Amino acid sequence: MEYNLREEGFYGNMEPEQITEMYGSPVYVYNEETLRSRCRELKKMVRYPHFVIDYSIKANFNPALLQIVKEEGLEVDVMSPGEIYLAKMAGYEANEIFYICNNVSEQEMRYAIEAGVTTSVDSLSQLEQYGRLNPGGKVAVRLNPGYGAGHHQKVITAGKKTKFGIDVEMLPEVKAVLARYSLKLVGVNQHIGSLFLEKEQYLKSVDSLLECAKEFSDLEFVDFGGGFGIAYHKENQIQRLDLADLGKSLDEIMYRFVKEYGKEITFRAEPGRYVTAESSVLLGTVNTVKTNHGKKYIGTDIGFNVLMRPVLYDSYHEIEVYEKNRKVTGKRETVTIVGNICESGDILAKDRELPHIEEKDMIGVLDAGAYGHVMSSNYNGRLRPAEVLVKRDGENCLIRKRDTLDDLVKNYVLLP
Repeated sequence: MEYNLREEGFYGNMEPEQITEMYGSPVYVYNEETLRSRCRELKKMVRYPHFVIDYSIKANFNPALLQIVKEEGLEVDVMSPGEIYLAKMAGYEANEIFYICNNVSEQEMRYAIEAGVTTSVDSLSQLEQYGRLNPGGKVAVRLNPGYGAGHHQKVITAGKKTKFGIDVEMLPEVKAVLARYSLKLVGVNQHIGSLFLEKEQYLKSVDSLLECAKEFSDLEFVDFGGGFGIAYHKENQIQRLDLADLGKSLDEIMYRFVKEYGKEITFRAEPGRYVTAESSVLLGTVNTVKTNHGKKYIGTDIGFNVLMRPVLYDSYHEIEVYEKNRKVTGKRETVTIVGNICESGDILAKDRELPHIEEKDMIGVLDAGAYGHVMSSNYNGRLRPAEVLVKRDGENCLIRKRDTLDDLVKNYVLLP
């Protein structure tokens, strides 16, 4: 299934090659309208009035994008003091930030307490630590329902083989620690994994979490977690996550629960990827075309220091080819697209059938807005790329500068 985001106006008033001429190659390009559309889809997903969408900013914490997400009415969940700082930089207030910590130091936990954000802990020892630091305070706990889901073992965040959450069989111990430090449990949360496109496993986890929630009589919220997927494999015409259908099921569950619980509480969900993934294309340039032992390699400037998902998770991204001077030959061939990092695993797309590619052509890596730039590095002494926003009027603006060589060395200290 062929796409051409250039023809669809994704890049606004400029051509991809003009953007790289202005901001360098590679470069992350975001489309504001796409980002806002995803936020609005989530906001209207359910009818229940006390339902909050928390954007998981680990997916992409560029402050300019966070400003847009905030304008669209989403709150945020964060994983570190750094993400708390970034959220506040973008204009979020403490009561709009949910800190879901994992194996953090007393210093980090104290930072969150002093920042006034609601904190969730995911072990009995961390609950003890919170109690020592903030006796009499409010806290949430992350539970592990005993099973997980996800597109790769490394993104399954619940079940019997993961570090996350408190085993639901330990709820008596949770209650004992709460009592020991006079803590008020305001919420329970979970996260079973990432990238679901069918609702069944998610709803199963929601039912399990709500059964645990009934163990506590005075909760303020229940957080269902996230993992809302997008269809990376567009050529197979995989269907998008049906938010309307999911929302209808969630409404039935939420209304039933509050009737049984005896009061209305807030429910939350944590879609990270769904908010930002489709809003970005990573543009890069073809520097080399070569054949090794019958296999054709397309060498680009998009190494795994720029986009780590393929090497880390064996992840798939659609590739668009932008022929130089719009010279479309109509030819297709099977190629492997690689980057410029000195590692055999630096493969962006393996054995992919694509239009004929020549040196100086450009490629666009689709759906790069989640776990893209935030996971980039300076490995091999490479510079992290710029980030550019295409605004709704078609004009673009820089939202993160490209690294310079001075940025590369600014924190190093030479021996005298």
